[in-house]
Amino acid sequence: MKWAAALLLVGMLIFWTELPTGSAWSCPPVHITCAMLNPPNKCYTDRQCPRYKKCCPSFCGRRCISRPPAIPISYG
Repeated sequence: MKWAAALLLVGMLIFWTELPTGSAWSCPPVHITCAMLNPPNKCYTDRQCPRYKKCCPSFCGRRCISRPPAIPISYG
């Protein structure tokens, strides 16, 4: 019985380490498309961006963007 509990505990720890930490974020959706046939890309991967920025598609090519704010900002 102790072996089953230990095996279950190890399995849960492995599963827990594989879960995302919440620090990853995804690129925002792009609603406008560029009229250029081959728009210039300022980056191709996240490694080409400064720290805490991500290489995302924009309306005209790919570029490094910062994480969007967690709380929506209203100017009204």
